[in-house]
Amino acid sequence: MANQKKVVQVGEAAGILAEIIKNIKLIWRLLNDRRISPWPKIVIPATLLYLLFPVDIVPDIVPGLGQLDDIAVILLGLKLFVEMCPSEIVRQHLDELASVTSPWRVVEEDEPPEAKPPRYLEVPYQVMDKEKGEESDLDVR
Repeated sequence: MANQKKVVQVGEAAGILAEIIKNIKLIWRLLNDRRISPWPKIVIPATLLYLLFPVDIVPDIVPGLGQLDDIAVILLGLKLFVEMCPSEIVRQHLDELASVTSPWRVVEEDEPPEAKPPRYLEVPYQVMDKEKGEESDLDVR
């Protein structure tokens, strides 16, 4: 039972990580897409500029809370950028990202292992003499 719970937690963590990676790829593709006007693209540098600006909503001196507002601003800036992009272009990039097959997959423990095809065929055969086109005395099975 504990092992089953661990597999589910690993699967959830892998799903969250895959979603983060997909969103990063989407944002990168949208930034490089020439069909997106420069106005939404300004949101990303403005978000980074806020991080470098010495005045924060919550000062970084407060442990934990100071960093949380920075993370919140980054996430809101990225979300705002995607929301400001035309939805049909965002949908096209999401469809293209979904069509790419990933090099890994999560295997649940209950799934049986896939059977590998044999490397050699097990069939009877005979040795033929090349010059005469006849069977030789040697019969190999």
